[in-house]
Amino acid sequence: MTEISNAEFEVLAALWQNHPASANDIIAKLNDSANDSGSVDKNQDKQWHEKTVKTLLNRLVKKQAISFEKQQRHYIYSPLLERETYTQNESKSLIERMFSGKLAPLVAGFAKQNELNKDDISALKSLISDWEKNND
Repeated sequence: MTEISNAEFEVLAALWQNHPASANDIIAKLNDSANDSGSVDKNQDKQWHEKTVKTLLNRLVKKQAISFEKQQRHYIYSPLLERETYTQNESKSLIERMFSGKLAPLVAGFAKQNELNKDDISALKSLISDWEKNND
């Protein structure tokens, strides 16, 4: 799978939320998300500009992450990558690169930094229990 930059991912995520969509729809979604982020530091609020988003859309088309259809004078974009498939592939890649393919050091790192809450631990226990039932 072709690598997708952080900015490209933000555009793709906006498209996953509402597709098919025009560039203007995507720009509006991105700017709404930036304004709704609740950031205390207003300098962190990112205004997405038309030229930037269109450049990112063109890159995503070239990477075959999205497709487009011309309708009159507008291009309408749709994702070719499913969010779940992309997320799984990126997660596997991260674990391979950073933790030699082992998940335990990643979870242990979060646990040591007190980044796991009770809901996380409950979800992990449930996943382990289900795995044990299905792989016995």
